Amino acid sequence: MVLNLHQTDAVLERLTALHPKLIDLGLDRTERLLSALGNPERRLPPVIHVAGTNGKGSTIAFMRAIAEAAGLSVHTYTSPHLVRFHERIALNGMPIEEDALLAILEECEAANDGQPITFFEITTAAAFVAYARHPADLLLLETGLGGRFDSTNVIAAPAVTVITPVSLDHVQFLGDTVKKIAFEKAGILKPGIPGIVGPQQAGALAVIERRAAEINVPLSIFGIDWFAAPEGTDGLVYRDYEGEIVLPVPGLPGAHQIANAGAAIVALRTWNPLHFGFEDFAAGVSDVRWPGRLQRLGSGPLTRLAPPGWDVWLDGGHNPAAGEMLAETLTGWDRKPTVLVCAMQENKDAAGFIGPLSKIAGRLIAIDLPGTTPGHASAGIAETARAAGITAEVTDTLDAALKRLSGVPGRVLICGSLYLAGDVLERNAA
Repeated sequence: MVLNLHQTDAVLERLTALHPKLIDLGLDRTERLLSALGNPERRLPPVIHVAGTNGKGSTIAFMRAIAEAAGLSVHTYTSPHLVRFHERIALNGMPIEEDALLAILEECEAANDGQPITFFEITTAAAFVAYARHPADLLLLETGLGGRFDSTNVIAAPAVTVITPVSLDHVQFLGDTVKKIAFEKAGILKPGIPGIVGPQQAGALAVIERRAAEINVPLSIFGIDWFAAPEGTDGLVYRDYEGEIVLPVPGLPGAHQIANAGAAIVALRTWNPLHFGFEDFAAGVSDVRWPGRLQRLGSGPLTRLAPPGWDVWLDGGHNPAAGEMLAETLTGWDRKPTVLVCAMQENKDAAGFIGPLSKIAGRLIAIDLPGTTPGHASAGIAETARAAGITAEVTDTLDAALKRLSGVPGRVLICGSLYLAGDVLERNAA
């Protein structure tokens, strides 16, 4: 049977209308639907459940690459998608196929019977149906928002939980302090189940440790129980109670990826220390791929709009911590002039993201966020940049921004939104 690739899009559009709010945190609706579907969440492969503000997707990418290097079959659940929804539900390393996704979405829609449920809740239930029906050695499960009331948190007994760095984001849903947000992230911890903790601010770590003590969670904490640091200019040293290993430099650029790789290693070692050897860690850390995260773009319809000699990079980071990480990473690179092309969702902290980037960029071109997602006005982004000391200008489109580049060949970084990153990847591949 030949399927129209837009059939799933039509179903997904119908599912968005089942609840008046895009986000309404809670577990009741997900649990109701899963019960109607026969509780597929109870028939999953071993689960490593990951929450955090930054680094969730990268940590999952490292775990997947290492596990696949060890010969294991791995499912992943991540969000948002960059180009097609199918990316969110990956079966044995590949996005779910159109016919399988369409059938499962329609099954979940029928089982829900028109009752209120958010888009993320019903599509998470669909993912669990897919994973329950396709055997694998491991499922890497990323929270969508927060943790305590995220619909992925219906998993009663994951094999391991991981909390990556916590910082301010989604404050309208999770709280306006890092401590409040850490409390929500710590909601994925389960009694007696090992928890891995990445680098944290002191306040966030105290909250996570308090919750772990309340429910008897054995924690492995960065800087106490495990360590990961650069080794010279081309390596990574990882250390825990089992000893030390020196690995190649991570395949994802940025100093923060050292800790993400370390979290992946300790999580997999905690789950099953007998599965993984040095060769698996070395291959996975170096061969990892995670599109839209400080990614250098190859030749394509978009990059060819930039003048000859310019490097075009892409990053979907969109909160203050992401801005700090980008600034830290690019500070250590060569002294090419850096120009930012930026668009952001209207609910993101533009000043918090752009401010740190004044250390590495002298110019910013603000554009409108593509698609239907509400975005900051480009004039407002430009004014924010000027307040941070960056020369800024406004144009309507990414194409126009790339055509404005001139002078000594430098580096352009397209940044501020995963929605923008997805649009860029789709258009540059055309």
